[in-house]
Amino acid sequence: MAYLTNEKLLIVGAGGMIGSNMAQSALMLGLTPNICLYDIFEPGVHGVADEMAHCAFPGANISWTTDPEVAFTGAKYIVSSGGAPRKEGMTREDLLKGNCKIAAEFGDYIKKYCPDVKHVVVIFNPADVTALTALIHSGLKPCQLTSLAALDSTRLQQALAAEFGVQQDKVTGAHTYGGHGEQMAVFASKVKVDGKPLSEMNLSAERFAVIKHDTIQGGSRIIKLRGRSSFQSPAYCSIMMIAAAMGGEPFTLPAGCYVNCDKCGFKNVMMAMPTVIDAKGVHFEAPTGTAEEMAALQASYEHLEKMRDEIISLGIVPPVAEWKTMNPNL
Repeated sequence: MAYLTNEKLLIVGAGGMIGSNMAQSALMLGLTPNICLYDIFEPGVHGVADEMAHCAFPGANISWTTDPEVAFTGAKYIVSSGGAPRKEGMTREDLLKGNCKIAAEFGDYIKKYCPDVKHVVVIFNPADVTALTALIHSGLKPCQLTSLAALDSTRLQQALAAEFGVQQDKVTGAHTYGGHGEQMAVFASKVKVDGKPLSEMNLSAERFAVIKHDTIQGGSRIIKLRGRSSFQSPAYCSIMMIAAAMGGEPFTLPAGCYVNCDKCGFKNVMMAMPTVIDAKGVHFEAPTGTAEEMAALQASYEHLEKMRDEIISLGIVPPVAEWKTMNPNL
């Protein structure tokens, strides 16, 4: 079997449903034979390792551990789902304090054991601030760390495809930016349905409002339907992100990235932007849209600022002016 690379991929939180699906996806897609599964829950990660062995992937070199030093040492790529899961009735923001403490420890492990890691994807909620926390603590360059935001866009794409009865990939330009949460900004002005602008599809404002609501509540709907938070879609999307960083096909759906941009007016936050992830890392450009869309993005940014300031007040990360002391790349 041909693999993209032979370098070590570390999956953090590998004993959980997202982590186990990430491991299987990475092997099925041929990312690397060298995969380390890490979790603090020994029976879970042990069981996943055994299941991967039972798949008998050709050439696979699967290891597992509950020891962070063993896990992180030598890792060149990392995907982490190692936070507490979201449960019914919870918002992503409800997970803020506990998961940001986990993210701080995660970043510290990177700095201590694998400072030469090439790319890191953080997917545990609230992803915008857990990823920001990890970035500050890790010492990495902003281009080296991204967070999962694509599911909001794929949910919007799904809803529009269902509305017009077309195959999902016939809907293009359906993107959300800003926060990966209740305050996400839904952009529709560049959407095309089978090549035709959405503005020409006679979609009423009332109907689009329902679609926007369903997109924003897409994660909650999965919890209600399945009795647990999403695991297959975040696993697959995050593995496609890390595959792009390994030199595979570029990842062009929106990703969460560190933004400190005078032109955009957005400073010192992680947020979903128009991005491309490739072997050089993540690159973003300033989003453009209607006045209403840009106002929604501004509101989303302000919500992210409040969450950032909350983790500062909790002492999980230092004040913005001191970030460069902890991470000279910021």
